[in-house]
Parts: sequence; C-alpha cells; structure tokens
Amino acid sequence: MRLADGVPPFPVSSFMLHCPQKKYGRGGDRVRDGVNGPGGAGLRTGAGKSAGAEDVPVPAVLSATGDKAAGTKGQISWAVFEWARNPYVLLVTIYIFAPYFSNVVVGDPVRGQAIWGHINGIAGAIIACLAPVLGAIADSGGRRKPWLAVFVAIMAPATFLLWWAMPAGEGLSVTTIAILIIIVSVAFTFSEVFHNSMLPSVAPHDRIGFLSGLGLALGNAGGLLILCFMLYAFMLPGQVGWSFIPDRALFGIDVAAHENSRIAGPFAGIWLFLFALPLMFFTPDRKRVASLGLTASIRQGGARVVKTVRQLKHYRNIATYLLARMFYNDGQTAILIFGGVYAAGVFGWGALTLTIYGIVLSIFAVGGGFFGGWLDDTFGSKIAILISIGGTALGVLLAVSITPNELFFFFPWDPASPPVWDLPFFATVPELLYVSVVIIIAICITAAYANSRTMLARLAPSSKMSEFFGLYALSGTATAFIGPELVGISTSVFHSQRAGFASVLVLLGIGLALILFVKEERAEAAE
Repeated sequence: MRLADGVPPFPVSSFMLHCPQKKYGRGGDRVRDGVNGPGGAGLRTGAGKSAGAEDVPVPAVLSATGDKAAGTKGQISWAVFEWARNPYVLLVTIYIFAPYFSNVVVGDPVRGQAIWGHINGIAGAIIACLAPVLGAIADSGGRRKPWLAVFVAIMAPATFLLWWAMPAGEGLSVTTIAILIIIVSVAFTFSEVFHNSMLPSVAPHDRIGFLSGLGLALGNAGGLLILCFMLYAFMLPGQVGWSFIPDRALFGIDVAAHENSRIAGPFAGIWLFLFALPLMFFTPDRKRVASLGLTASIRQGGARVVKTVRQLKHYRNIATYLLARMFYNDGQTAILIFGGVYAAGVFGWGALTLTIYGIVLSIFAVGGGFFGGWLDDTFGSKIAILISIGGTALGVLLAVSITPNELFFFFPWDPASPPVWDLPFFATVPELLYVSVVIIIAICITAAYANSRTMLARLAPSSKMSEFFGLYALSGTATAFIGPELVGISTSVFHSQRAGFASVLVLLGIGLALILFVKEERAEAAE
C-alpha cells in the first residue's frame, strides 16, 4: 500500500488536495468576501448559529467548488472517515499483523521480511498503474461516495478474513494472505483518492484547512486509541500484576494461539465499517452528472500525466526537487512498512512489545510535526528537509547497528546480562537503545512529510500550484513499489534482515544528494 503520503504514518495520515487555482487563489472570493464582494454581506460558516441549533446547511454558504457546502455534521463526518481508515495502517501494516505474518505464519523472519516486501511491492505497482485513471474519475465531477462504499466493502471483509491467518500452515495459505493484503492495500490507497477529492465540495473555502487538519488529527488519534485498547484488552492481561489490568485477555482471546495478533485484522475491518457510516449517511455527495467512462478515464489520466511531466522541462529546479522527493519518499515508505517486521525479527518481540512500540512511536511522531514546523520557520524548507532526511538516514544506520548481542557494530553485548527492569518489554540495554534511535526516526520522518509539502509551495509558481501538487502526488505513487521491493530483494540476496532494512539508506542517500542541487526560490510561470 502507499504510505508515502499516507500513511504513515507512526503513520501520518496524508492529505493532498488538487484544486483549480481560480477557486483557491488570492483575490475575490464569494465565500471569503461575501456575495457582494469585499465589505459586502459576507457568508460565514455557521455564523450566528446558536449552540444546539439543528444541523442544517445554510443554503447561501458555498463550498470551495461553488456548490452548496455540507453542514457541520457532514463536514465532521468527512473527517471521521480518516478515523475509520487509519487504524488499519497501525494494526495490520506496521505493528501487529505484519510482524506476526513474517515471524509466525511464514515462520522465518528473513524469508518473511522478503515476502512482505514483495507483497507491498506488487501493491505499489498496481497503485502506480491505476492511480492516474482513478484520479481522472475522481476529478471528473461525478459522485464519489459510491466509489468509497465499494472500497469499504472490499477492505472491511478482506481485512476481517486475516483472522484465519494461522501458524503452522493452518487456515489461510501464505499466498491467500498475500492476495488479501494486496487487495486491501490497493483499495485503501484509492479510498484516499476519492475521500480527498470530496473535500472541496464539502467544506467552505475558509474551513478547508481546518477540516483537513481535523481529519489528520482524528486519523492519528483513532490509531493511537486502538493500540492502547489492544494493549489493555489483549496484550497486558496475564503479563503484569497491575490491579487495573484484566487477569485474562478479553472476549476469550487465546494468546497461546496468537489470537491477540490475529484479532488485528477483524478489529480494523469492523472499525472501518462502523466509522465509515457517518460519511455515507451525513456527508452530501456531488450531484449526479455525466461522468467519464473507463476508456475516457484512461485516456484523460494518461494525457494528464504526459502534460504535467512535459511541463517540467520549463521548471528544472522543481523537477530536481520532485525527483529527490521521489527517492527519499520511497525510502520513508519502506521504513514505515518494515519497521515492525524488522524489530520483531531481530529482537524476537511479540505482540505485547510491538503494541507498546507502536504507541511510543505514534506519540513521538506527533512531536515530529511540530519539530518540522520549527525547522521550516527557522532555517527554511531546504535546510529543514536536509536535517529531517539526514536525521532519518542516521537513525536507520544506528538502528541496524544494534542487535541483542551487538551495540553500534563494534561493541559486543552479552544477551545473558541482567534485565534493566522486571517489565515484560524493552528489558535489555540493546532494546532500549534501539527504541531511542527509532524515536529519532519517527520524529524526523514526520518532520520530512511536513517540510516536503512546504518546499513545493515555496518553489511552484502561484498560478500553477494545483498542477505541481498533482505532480507531487504522482511522484508519491509512481515508484511506490521500489522501496518495498528493494528491501525484499536485498533481504533475499543477503539472507539478512539487517542488510535488507539497511538498503533504504540508498534511497535516502540519493534523495539527500539531489536536494543539495535544489534552489529554494519560486519559479516564474512559463509562457
């Protein structure tokens, strides 16, 4: 699946809005300035609304596309869809199911990491091929909710079926599990395309930033909440003697049968289905119009890609930046996808430790967003990207230098050394050092996502902002398969998880080197 703008994030839910400049640019705007122009009878979102008033859209309030805006309930329901989607990334893709699949279902951490790489590589290739077509359909002015309903109807049951991913060859085969993950990953990314495309027709101009931020916050909060619940209900019972923790896992979950890991799929599927309902019921869709057929969508999507890529010959500085971002973004995607798989394989972590690991990194990733903003304001976008990507690369290098019997490549460590504490997680010095290093990665990756979008906003001509953000989105999907496949192939060739995970340094290094050639200056629009 594509985590580059999404997820990932210690996933960071992404948002990439493609909007016509004439509707989002500076100057007169009916929503911002009022129907009668600046100083006229301005339209306000929810203005004059008393507390507890019935949630009915005011007919005069227009969305950013000029249609009637959704009411408060409809807007919030749009944001809640991120709350519904994001837990899948944490529970299945990164922290719980993926390590379980690699270590227990496959039964060999090295082979499991390689297979996980190929699964995500195939999903990335499918996404890269179909994204322009789906983007054309989403932008054609037709209805979006039926597409979202289809994607939810695919994701929820397919994710639920992961309950039957059992060890020792029981239940679903590895091939069947791989197919399910590929299907869900592709549907997840395409649901993001259509969900994002709804925002301009849902929110008034002056609430787009707030609403997209609300979706981002709810997505991260939902994922963190589920991880905390999983910890309380399924991971800690029987492991600690704390009075507020149940003696046994809730709902009859059998930890010995790895049901505390297998439950991640059904939990994510049920959560997605339930919290997708508000959008389906309360968020208005665009009116039914004549939309593109499949053949026309393929033609338009291909023509759009060709047109936007051709424009780059007039903007070499921006082209260099997008190429750099493509490489380091692929590296970041691979880090997110393999973070839990690698840690579980090297340190032998089970579901309990991995859940706590995910909670810790998710919390620090929030700080990464603020850190990225501070870097950008203090040093500018280019230096901020160099620091955040450089910090990520340094973190990966340090992470692969730590194993249960080795610290920083050169210092041996006795695995039989007394534990640091009696808690059933992170009880050794290597584990604590590893977590400390990965916290740095979490902060820097989150900062890099924020800095990257700001950098493009500083480089692109104001009159062509939407076109270049379209290219930005394309560069995040066109090569989404490279990172996972690189890790998968490297793991297989060297028969080593460390070598496989370290291969992301190649992508980060290329991106970092290319950024050095980018000038932080706004381009002039080509004639």
